[in-house]
Amino acid sequence: MLHLGFTLLLALVLGDSLGAAFPPDALKKSFILSKYQFLAPQELKAVQKMKAQFEDIMLLSDRKCTTRLFYRKWNTAELSVADRVMLVEAELELATAMLGLPDAAPGFAETRQRPLAFLTQIREDLRGWMATEVPSHQPSGKLRHWLQKLQTAKKTETIGCLEASAILHLFQVLNDLQCAALQEQC
Repeated sequence: MLHLGFTLLLALVLGDSLGAAFPPDALKKSFILSKYQFLAPQELKAVQKMKAQFEDIMLLSDRKCTTRLFYRKWNTAELSVADRVMLVEAELELATAMLGLPDAAPGFAETRQRPLAFLTQIREDLRGWMATEVPSHQPSGKLRHWLQKLQTAKKTETIGCLEASAILHLFQVLNDLQCAALQEQC
């Protein structure tokens, strides 16, 4: 009985000191990014199915772009973690906006619902991480230039071009997300 009481007291003391060493908010904040190091296979499958269906639709349409939005002379790994998160957040903002558009292609609206929900959740998680971890972060020159290119494309390119760019490069966006989640070289 004495042994049980001592064990309980020890657990309470250790639990309290560990709680002070690892505040719940800190664990939650780091979990936001770490949960995206490995993406769920069913989510990746849903994105792949949507992308394949979109490619079939594109064969029947004429979507030409003058901006190579997702082409960059630098690698995501060259950016700081905060820049990586900001990059993915901007990429996801474009992707979710384009996936949210009404579509005339039969069946595509249904196919894109799961990826849209998945990508929207990621975007919201990243916004929360940025707001708590680095609320006043200013992007590096590389990222600032790319963000400016994105804003210009949004003003000058057609919706069809932006939609095609966003959907066809979703796996690059998810790779950028995993790079940000690793918080190291990727």
